[in-house]
Amino acid sequence: MMIYTVTAHTGKRLLAGTTSLIYIQLRGTEAEAEEQSLNHLQGFRQGSERAFKIRCKASLGELVSVEIYSKPFMGLLHNQWFCDKILIKTPEGDEILFPCYSWFDSNERLVLRPAKASLVFQDINPIAQRQRTRQLEEQQKLFRWRMYAEGMPQVIDYDTALALPAEVRFSFTKETEFNFNAGKQLAALKLTGLADCRRSWESMSQLEVILCENRVKTIEYIQEHWDEDEFFGYQFLNGLNPMMIQRCSKLPENFPVTDDMVKDSIRGSSLKQEMKKGNIFLSDYKMLDGLLGNVVNDRQQYLTAPLVLLYSNPHGMMLPIAIQLKQKPSKENPIFLPTDSKADWKLAKIFVRNAEFGVHEVDFHLLRTHLLAEVFTVATLRNLPPPHPLYKLLFPHIRYTLQINIMARNRLISKDGAITMYAGVGGESLAKLLKRATASLTYSALCLPDNICERGLENVPHYYYRDDGMKLWNIIKKFVVAFLSHYYQCDAHVQKDTELQQWISEIFTNGFLGRDGSGIPSSLQTVTELVKFVTMVIFTASAQHAALNNGQFEFGGWMPNFPSALRKPPPKEKGQTTEDTILETLPDVSTTVNGMAVLRQLSQDSADHYPLGHFPENLHDEEVPCKLIEEFQKDLRELSDLIEERNKNLELPYTYLNPKNVDNSVAI
Repeated sequence: MMIYTVTAHTGKRLLAGTTSLIYIQLRGTEAEAEEQSLNHLQGFRQGSERAFKIRCKASLGELVSVEIYSKPFMGLLHNQWFCDKILIKTPEGDEILFPCYSWFDSNERLVLRPAKASLVFQDINPIAQRQRTRQLEEQQKLFRWRMYAEGMPQVIDYDTALALPAEVRFSFTKETEFNFNAGKQLAALKLTGLADCRRSWESMSQLEVILCENRVKTIEYIQEHWDEDEFFGYQFLNGLNPMMIQRCSKLPENFPVTDDMVKDSIRGSSLKQEMKKGNIFLSDYKMLDGLLGNVVNDRQQYLTAPLVLLYSNPHGMMLPIAIQLKQKPSKENPIFLPTDSKADWKLAKIFVRNAEFGVHEVDFHLLRTHLLAEVFTVATLRNLPPPHPLYKLLFPHIRYTLQINIMARNRLISKDGAITMYAGVGGESLAKLLKRATASLTYSALCLPDNICERGLENVPHYYYRDDGMKLWNIIKKFVVAFLSHYYQCDAHVQKDTELQQWISEIFTNGFLGRDGSGIPSSLQTVTELVKFVTMVIFTASAQHAALNNGQFEFGGWMPNFPSALRKPPPKEKGQTTEDTILETLPDVSTTVNGMAVLRQLSQDSADHYPLGHFPENLHDEEVPCKLIEEFQKDLRELSDLIEERNKNLELPYTYLNPKNVDNSVAI
């Protein structure tokens, strides 16, 4: 008689235990055991470890899978079980880990594979190959692509987060915790009584009152400095969207700035000379050109497509020196300058900050982090079985992405979603902007070293997003190189991996819509190509999302710095703007406070929060990947220390790419 000792580990999360009857069946290369019950009149308590003996007449051979099945107790008590893992000690004394980390319901079956990673051409046992093929077939039935809208990346074919398969139902609390109910957020902000008020703000000081209960250091700083040119320029480098600015070596033909216009900003020099020195920069919002503003609270809103010229002065400050609010130059589209009236210049900068809201939320945040992370997630779940080393590497970086995106589609950008209701770029313009952004997206824009080089920002001072991001990119790349090189020992291994090739093919086709001009590979031929692509995937889902998401309430809580909508069209001439004009242009009270509620929700850590490098699932039982994870965590701790030391000397610390503040995945 051969005895297999099975230890079932129940998760520690709330309600992880179950009273359901749990059955298990072991399958090996030589035979399979009979299905046996693990309960023996006892349930599985939250956080428990329970051991059982399974007796077989003969050895099962090498264990290739474990199937667990749940039935309601006495046919009546239905409740889920969250199983962390199954550990099996064989009669030969080997211990084999079968990771699970899934919820599963009564009358549901899960097939678990050993933690040891293997590539498809290395699974030479016929039974293991059949298991692998069958599992992929099941995964492709469970995780289906759906066209969300023409010209945009495809999404997961589920309407609600609770309907998702067990493999990705990490926490039952996510649906309730990620609650975009404006009433709850407004109550937390103590702004409930203002939610339906459609009046204009009477003064900036009235706006200050609503932030009294919600002050943090960054919001206080922004409230004090938001209309200063130095801070306006700073945000192009270290604000919510450090991705727009680029070095300017030649003025666009539709932006006729002259030396006379900027002589007070670049004293003793000329635009041509400063361009040659690499000191002139441009932020062009042409992607917004021609888009019609949304209707918010029964009132038409207005969008502009500004061009902003900036100058990096000898003191290392990035300063705006000219703003044109529309793309086509004309007498009714003046170029605003710092030497204009204070009100004219302030309003011009407000229109830029509103344009920033649109491109940040739709292109850089929604598309380039959320929707791309969903593409990577679905492709991984469809094409890589759990034993695949890339599945194990990416699994921590797909946590909650499907839940978050489904809920965002239902509660943010749906017909009655918060963006549709309270943003000038909501509604039809959002769909058009998203389609434009998808059509212009490139591989190099997603790879930080390439992107920084393309935009000519290698030597700009005080660019903390670049400094921290490059260090983080290199740490991730170092980990990815070592991890993947352990399994792909030559380029031929990459080429022979049919599962990997199908994975990248679906990303190219379903995510980037088969656009060769995107630069996204449709196949992978070398280990170097694979490493770069996987580094980009992990960086996008973790660091890039943190940089673009986590400061939304801090930078947008003071509404004039990040207005979601503007109620008046841009001025056609100079000298007509007053402080009253500015207040009449800014969002009304209702739009302001409802926008604040959304930004607050989007910026909050969840209770189930895992910083980069902290992996709650034990997916590895091999020495090499476990050691590499330890080295990765050590490198991240050292970077955290460096960032915190630098931030001690900054008036406004840049914290968003401190690994402690970076989630493993797009989880909020």
